[in-house]
Amino acid sequence: MSTTADDTGATGTDTDTGTDTDTDTDTGTVSATDTATTSVARTVTDVLQPRNVLLAGMLGIGLAAAGGDWTGLLWGFLGALCAGLIPAGYIEWERGRGTWGDRHVVDRTKRAPIFFVILGSIGAGSVVMVLGNAPTGILVAMLALWVMTIGLLAVNTVWKISVDSAVASAAVSLLAVVHSPWWAAAYALTAAVCWSRVALGYHTVAQTLAGAGLGAATTVAYAFG
Repeated sequence: MSTTADDTGATGTDTDTGTDTDTDTDTGTVSATDTATTSVARTVTDVLQPRNVLLAGMLGIGLAAAGGDWTGLLWGFLGALCAGLIPAGYIEWERGRGTWGDRHVVDRTKRAPIFFVILGSIGAGSVVMVLGNAPTGILVAMLALWVMTIGLLAVNTVWKISVDSAVASAAVSLLAVVHSPWWAAAYALTAAVCWSRVALGYHTVAQTLAGAGLGAATTVAYAFG
C-alpha cells in the first residue's frame, strides 16, 4: 500500500495543474486517518498481546480457583509463566537470532516450533500443579489451554488462525466460568484484539473469529473438570 501511495504522489507531482489540489488534500486526509487507525490498532495489539492477557487472566483464575486465598495468585503466576511468559521469551530469543522479524511471526509455516514450546511448557506446569495439589480450577484452565494449543497447531498447518484472538477469548471465557459470568463483558477487549489484528493486516476477519471461537470453546473443559 505504501508503494501505491508513493507512486500516486509522484504522478500527482508530475501532472500538477492546480486542479489536483483537492485530490492531494483528500489523499493526505486518508493517509492521516490510516496512520491514526494503525497507531491505535498497534497499541491495542501490543497492550493486549497473549503474554499480558495470560498474566492478568491466569492470576485472576488462580485467585478465584483458590476461593480468594492468596496462594491462588502463586498458582496463577505459574500458569501465566508456562502459558504466556516462557513462550513469549522463546519468541524474543528466536527473533534475536533472526528467525523471524517480530513477535507476530506472520509466516504461518514458521509457527510450529512456538506451538510445541507452548505445549511443553504448559504440560510441565500442569505436572507441577498436580504434584503441588493446585486448585482444580486453575489446573483445568491449564489443560484447556493445552488442548486449545493443539487445535491452533492443527489449524495452523493449513490456515493462519489468529492466536492473539484465541488467547484473548480464552482468558475472558475461563474467568467467566471460574469467577463470575460478569466477566463476559470483557469480550469487548476480545473484540478490540480481533479488530486490531485485522486493521494491521495480520489476519482476516474470519481468522480472528475462528481464533475467538476456539478460545471460547476452552470452557467446555469445565464440563469434565
